Amino acid sequence: MDEDRDMPRQAHWEGVYRRKDAEQLSWFRPRLEVSLALMEQAGLGPQTRVIDVGGGTSTLVDDLLALGLIDITVLDLSSEALEIARNRLGDAGRNIHWMAADLLDAPFAEGRFDLWHDRAVLHFLSDEAGVRRYAEQAARAVTLGGHAVIGGFGTGGPERCSGLPVERRSATEIAAALGPAFELIGERNEVHHTPAAMPQAFAYALLRRR
Repeated sequence: MDEDRDMPRQAHWEGVYRRKDAEQLSWFRPRLEVSLALMEQAGLGPQTRVIDVGGGTSTLVDDLLALGLIDITVLDLSSEALEIARNRLGDAGRNIHWMAADLLDAPFAEGRFDLWHDRAVLHFLSDEAGVRRYAEQAARAVTLGGHAVIGGFGTGGPERCSGLPVERRSATEIAAALGPAFELIGERNEVHHTPAAMPQAFAYALLRRR
């Protein structure tokens, strides 16, 4: 792992989750309706092996548990965020695989997951090497015929998030970033309103691993 690359970003996100309650963060939603709809379109069911990359304190894991899923991994660079989510779930989260890691370096087993979910991680990657590595990791981790649901700021969205620059992409551009291992089979747009009532344009891509 490249510590010079990893540690400043990790320190940034640990600080974010220490300074603010989860419900005050700009990306907070009580429920990820669009993500869940696209995941259901992909055939989400109790046996689906799901990873939520950059899951942090998201409530997606709560909904997946409520749907009866038994193989859920939540990955985030911030161990602080994962601890908050773990404490929120209590005993209900004891069988979740909590993974504090940089997804660009994470040791994913080939074909480990049926469904990869990312809401607002890819959009922090704008350099060619980082995007290419993200695509390689997703292609390795998702089984053939599996799916990815990836969302981030759309073409009309903000240029920065949490003080960091982001890359705004349409669903087609998300698919292009993932490369030939995935094909675009669905898309959605959303206007997310932050806790401060500021509108943010999001775009989501539903992709199939081929």
